[in-house]
Amino acid sequence: MIEPILYSLAGLVGLAIGGELLVRGAVGIAQRLGVSNLVTGLVIVGAATSMPEMVASVEAALAGSPGIAWGNIVGSNLANTLLILGATALVMPIALSGTGRRDAVVALGATLVLWALTAAQLGSVWVGLALLAGIVAYVYWRYNHPHSDAGDEEDEPEAQVRLPAAILLFLIGLALLVIGGQALVTGAIDLARVLGVSETVIGLTVVAVGTSLPELAASVAAAIRGKPGLAIGNVVGSNIYNILLIGGATMTIAPFAVPADLLSFELVLLALSAVAFLLLVSRAKEISRMIGALLVIAFAANTVFMFA
Repeated sequence: MIEPILYSLAGLVGLAIGGELLVRGAVGIAQRLGVSNLVTGLVIVGAATSMPEMVASVEAALAGSPGIAWGNIVGSNLANTLLILGATALVMPIALSGTGRRDAVVALGATLVLWALTAAQLGSVWVGLALLAGIVAYVYWRYNHPHSDAGDEEDEPEAQVRLPAAILLFLIGLALLVIGGQALVTGAIDLARVLGVSETVIGLTVVAVGTSLPELAASVAAAIRGKPGLAIGNVVGSNIYNILLIGGATMTIAPFAVPADLLSFELVLLALSAVAFLLLVSRAKEISRMIGALLVIAFAANTVFMFA
């Protein structure tokens, strides 16, 4: 029992530190190469912050554990919308002015596509490539239509680092992600066996929450700094990348169908949370502490339900 827990904890630490270093290195490289803030945010930072989930899911799929791989993707999106958004609002209510509305529509669409693929039990390299094509189309569209949402905002410029240092940070972060992902998946599989629960449940909880910790820190920091667009964008952008980029890469490398047991409840909750998120960013003036508390309670109740 102790060994799987230690493996899981070591993997989580590796993913957290590796993800932070990878993001810092990626941003530094982009700044030194003169890449725009928009491209940096959408492509480099968006993809880099999804690397913990990417590594964990791909490692799990290659290890023959699709339950952990897809449980991580679905669980990470639930954690983003319920836990991270809720916890962020508890720390600092998030002002809304249409920020992220278009992206919330895309996130809901991606969720419905995942639901359809699971219901049809479709799993192939071609499906994976189609999902990857979806993320390319999204980034291209967002690049060409950057500011039509009310409330879109430019992030403040950050201090630049030297190019060699940025490359070194990027490579160290990438190495830690790979090592951490392998350790986390190994520990998660063993933990599932010890606890007598399905690998999907472990993917939905331990792996998903662990790989979502960087997003939690980023959203809370953004809200405290008075950057609601950044906090919202971090959540909804991560949800889109998780399904299209990570799901696409996972299915392309290991073309297993999404586990059908996710249909019974988790994908229903995921779709409902995506609809609720769209309604919030479209209709509400802010995500208050009360709404944040309700979101966190919903996530906690779902977690208890899975282990019951």
